[in-house]
Amino acid sequence: MKKNGDSFGFTPAEVRKLRRLKNPYGIQKLLDDMPYHLEDTAWSPRRVLAEQSSHCLEGAIFAAAALRVNGYPPLLLDFEADHDTDHVIAVYRQDGCWGAVAKSNYTGCRWREPVYRTLRELALSYFNIYFNLRRERTLRRYSLPVNLKRFDSQNWMTTDQPVWFIVYHLFDVKHFPLLTKVQEKRLHRVDERLFQAECLGKAHKGS
Repeated sequence: MKKNGDSFGFTPAEVRKLRRLKNPYGIQKLLDDMPYHLEDTAWSPRRVLAEQSSHCLEGAIFAAAALRVNGYPPLLLDFEADHDTDHVIAVYRQDGCWGAVAKSNYTGCRWREPVYRTLRELALSYFNIYFNLRRERTLRRYSLPVNLKRFDSQNWMTTDQPVWFIVYHLFDVKHFPLLTKVQEKRLHRVDERLFQAECLGKAHKGS
């Protein structure tokens, strides 16, 4: 895919680092190599690049910026959960199908190959492994994709200030239900094996 010649406010050195990632999988590998931190922050992609650490929100926003530098639209998808934290992923399309780049403290809530025909299919691929510490499957809704270029005037990629304005916008975006109320009532808790597999390498406060 053709690269965009615009630096988007990044320094030449930062652009070189981002372009060396080359594609969505390269971006995912960098996110996987970063330690997951548990602070209540909203770092810009520039800050993530400097700190080499991120959490779910920051990882997704960083991935969207890296995708943009490598020629893709900077798109986010928001997941809403009941009795659990929400999750944010960066999404991209190849050959008409959707894939995802994501940072997570859980094993399965990260990368998706671009094989999903719709965003609903992509969202449902996270359902079985999206659970809380009570082992309840909690994913309920997914959003319309948000193109972060709408925040270019706020320098979302390079600002030294927190980018909470992106979070506030995600609260207001239209979301679509994944389950019916009857389906929700019939759900089972995850078993021990799945629980342990998803918690592999999980970061904890004070560790």
